[in-house]
Amino acid sequence: MWILGISAYYHDSAACLVEDGRVAAAAQEERFTRKKHDHRFPARAVDFCLRFAGITPRDLACVVFYDKPLQKFDRLLETYIDYAPAGLRSFFQAMPLWLREKLWIKEQIARQAGFGGQLLFTEHHESHAASAFFPSPFDSAAVLTMDGVGEWATSSYGRGQGNRLELAAELHFPHSLGLLYSAFTYYTGFKVNSGEYKVMGLAPYGEPRYVKTILDEIVDLREDGSLRLNMKYFHYCQGLTMTNPAFDRLLGGPARAPESPLTQRHMDLARSVQEVTEEAMLRMARHVHRETGERNLCLAGGVALNCVGNGRILREGPFERLWIQPAAGDAGGALGAALSAWYQYYDNPRSAAGVRRGASDGMSGSYLGPEFSSDQIRGFLDSAGARYQEVPRRELAARVAAWLAEEKVVGWFQGRMEFGPRALGARSIPGDEPEDQVP
Repeated sequence: MWILGISAYYHDSAACLVEDGRVAAAAQEERFTRKKHDHRFPARAVDFCLRFAGITPRDLACVVFYDKPLQKFDRLLETYIDYAPAGLRSFFQAMPLWLREKLWIKEQIARQAGFGGQLLFTEHHESHAASAFFPSPFDSAAVLTMDGVGEWATSSYGRGQGNRLELAAELHFPHSLGLLYSAFTYYTGFKVNSGEYKVMGLAPYGEPRYVKTILDEIVDLREDGSLRLNMKYFHYCQGLTMTNPAFDRLLGGPARAPESPLTQRHMDLARSVQEVTEEAMLRMARHVHRETGERNLCLAGGVALNCVGNGRILREGPFERLWIQPAAGDAGGALGAALSAWYQYYDNPRSAAGVRRGASDGMSGSYLGPEFSSDQIRGFLDSAGARYQEVPRRELAARVAAWLAEEKVVGWFQGRMEFGPRALGARSIPGDEPEDQVP
């Protein structure tokens, strides 16, 4: 049985093909269009998945969309009404795409993927949770999801056992750990839903000077990890920016202009929101452990890409083992949606992925994208008139190491492409940055 999962129309659109419970192929649309975080319908990613398996849309048992657009549209309308007339400009910018594409998922899938069969929808955080638990090596585990926002939920937790997954509680929009981090991403001059990893990377160069201000004024962080944001400092409910002038006054100046020089203040801001985020993640994990009694924890959602926070949960948290979905953001929702249908809709039995085929989990190392043979690569280079040299495999590592020692940059391309935002040695750009270039 073939099941196709799709995520689309927000950011990091992707497709995933599951064969009898096995993740056969998965890829983000951006890898084919070369448009970073491409949000459009993943037509090329769908085409790759089907071609890889040698099937057509007619062979699919169903297609599963990773969230419920009508519920998300309801949240959007309620929010605009609550803040009216302040959000009028944002409303008029958002409506055309909703009325043209986002509310017509069935028609879009029929037109762009050629599929007119059964269409299923999972809730956004259910997709995240399924992507975390079902590929994991655990028969039973607690599940924690954290991101910006799905339909209404911004974080959720529950428990997976066998082929069932139950979410017990969730935090609702506009109160969101992911949106708090994105607000500081915007404020420090980086692109929202894209530059959060830069804030995490900038944090070690700063001092936590603003932690007290954040906890006293911006976010009320409770012992169980739940939180409430002070919305007088935010603008994302009604405007086109994450923060507002009150946020600027509180933190001593306007948002950094993109691509402008980074100062120690920006590094301190990054360090401060990173520490607050880590503390929230730890409190959530401890609460989930108390509530579920599980020894294992599975994580997904965009905040689960914060590897520093994940490391603290591993070292300081109560769980014995962690498993984190490599494509933890919205792209992984396509994978979770497909697996949720296989296990929960069709009620197929599940054994822990570590038992199946001797793998450590069900992700195949996250190497789920396209691959190319040496003959294909050679043929492409010849057709482009490129200059190249074939190096024997036994010499390759030494040659690359020598280039890196000379401070050259290397494009490393081998095997199947990674699924998710992390370079894992299949499509990577290693380089040795001189110390004087580090901020």
